[in-house]
Amino acid sequence: MMFNVNEYFSGNVKSLGFENKDGKVTIGVMAAGEYEFGTSSVEYMTVTSGKMKVLLPGSTEWKTYGEFETFIVEKDTKFKVIVEDQTSYKCVYR
Repeated sequence: MMFNVNEYFSGNVKSLGFENKDGKVTIGVMAAGEYEFGTSSVEYMTVTSGKMKVLLPGSTEWKTYGEFETFIVEKDTKFKVIVEDQTSYKCVYR
């Protein structure tokens, strides 16, 4: 069993990555702040605790996602996230 530990934005975003029957998955946490992420595959992002304001590619409106809500980000794009309080997530890569 192998876990990958990732840290971004000076330690304000951390995740553990692994693979299982769903494919590549990360479980992570974000400190309060604003972040921009790039994708190299389609990402299914589910908020597991807290909430995220998300600006998806091609959109001009921020949308808030709460616990157990999922949004999908297309491959080879960028998306922005604002977190007002510590928040956790699960991301499945397709």
